[in-house]
Amino acid sequence: QVQLLESGGGSVQAGGSLRLSCAASRRSYVPTFMGWFRRAPGKEREAVAGIYSNTGTKAYGDSVRGRFTISRDTTNNTLYLEMNNLKPEDTAMYYCGASSDMNGRSWSDTTAISYWGQGTQVTVSS
Repeated sequence: QVQLLESGGGSVQAGGSLRLSCAASRRSYVPTFMGWFRRAPGKEREAVAGIYSNTGTKAYGDSVRGRFTISRDTTNNTLYLEMNNLKPEDTAMYYCGASSDMNGRSWSDTTAISYWGQGTQVTVSS
């Protein structure tokens, strides 16, 4: 099995930046897809960003496009999310996930995820 560990969350003021990291326990694990998802209190889970390993193709949710950037370091099997111009609406628990086989599902479909991290909290104050 593969364990995912998120880090980099914290409390920032609106307009600030954070960089989240998600490290996989096995560097030999090559996922088909890795992504970031978030859940805010009283809100449904939202797909934030994702990247397909084979092509490098990236996808973003409408609310974060232009502000967030997803990337992956294949050397250490670590996923990153650079978050800029943070807004109070970005406050949520952020989870990373890895998919071994998408089985034709959309990048935003959480049922495609094989492994989940425990999450890291991001709080943005106004």
